[in-house]
Amino acid sequence: MARVVARVVVRAADAATRLVTHLLRAGPAAGRERISEAELRDLVAANTLLDPVERGIIDEVLVAGASLVREVMMPRTEVVFLSAGLTIAEARRVVREATHTRYPVADGTHDDVVGFVHLRDVLLRPDTDPRTTVGELTREVKRLPGSKRVLAALSEMRRERHHLAVVVDEYGGTAGIVTLEDLIEELIGEIHDEYDTAEEPAHAGLPAVVDGRLNLADFAERTGVSLPVGPYETVAGYVMAALGRLPVAGDEVAVAGEPAGAGGESATGWSLRVLALDGRRVARLAVTAGRLPEQRTVPPPAAGRATGARRGAAGRAGRARPEATVRARSAGPS
Repeated sequence: MARVVARVVVRAADAATRLVTHLLRAGPAAGRERISEAELRDLVAANTLLDPVERGIIDEVLVAGASLVREVMMPRTEVVFLSAGLTIAEARRVVREATHTRYPVADGTHDDVVGFVHLRDVLLRPDTDPRTTVGELTREVKRLPGSKRVLAALSEMRRERHHLAVVVDEYGGTAGIVTLEDLIEELIGEIHDEYDTAEEPAHAGLPAVVDGRLNLADFAERTGVSLPVGPYETVAGYVMAALGRLPVAGDEVAVAGEPAGAGGESATGWSLRVLALDGRRVARLAVTAGRLPEQRTVPPPAAGRATGARRGAAGRAGRARPEATVRARSAGPS
């Protein structure tokens, strides 16, 4: 199914390129000239022959062209790896508790990925030899740099018939994995299957309970709260940066809004409270609105605030700690 959708998406992208060239009456030599994204958007906006569907296709292609693989991947801390030394019986117990189709296989650390196995390789294999290990069943796995563009990665994986790729960071280590479905969803939105959990409603407003893995753009869309950009891509990363340490349940970060009065004597804002952790990662947060108490203020970052652009667009600029007031609470009940 994913392969069929990928074929449609890539063909749509190719068609969009040809469509722009044709409708804008570009000559043969124009294809050899470089044109910026802003210039292309201006040309598309000025053209009256494009219908809304065609404009939508072109816009999605342009947005995807600005996204990187590392922004849509599943980070290594959330990946289920299988050890190459596991027997098939041991591997079956692992995969029955998960809901994935493909599993990367590591021989040692997670940076030593030797391949992947498909669910059917483990569950449907006859029990001919109980000593057979997962390492003997591994298939070759594709590797992609995290800096690769989403659209280029999608075309490459479709052409080479790969459904799973290991994302490699600048140091050669495993940053995470990305699937063909992840790349397609970046272009056309979520693809739901029978294993997906119920999605939290968009534009839910406040108060709200959110997943710490939400990127800043999705968080802003869901809650209406735009967090400052910085050296993080998720709301959990923002909280950790604001605290300046590993979070604990009960920690609270207050984000300043605009002054409520003309003199700026008081201000309204939002509170992010850590509800639960998954290991060292913030798993769930409560988001509420209210008047900010007088608390310590962390200096603002050099960059502005994140907007509700597509996923991963915020969170890549700036090195300063976020503009927030921080209040630490004990892990006990409130």
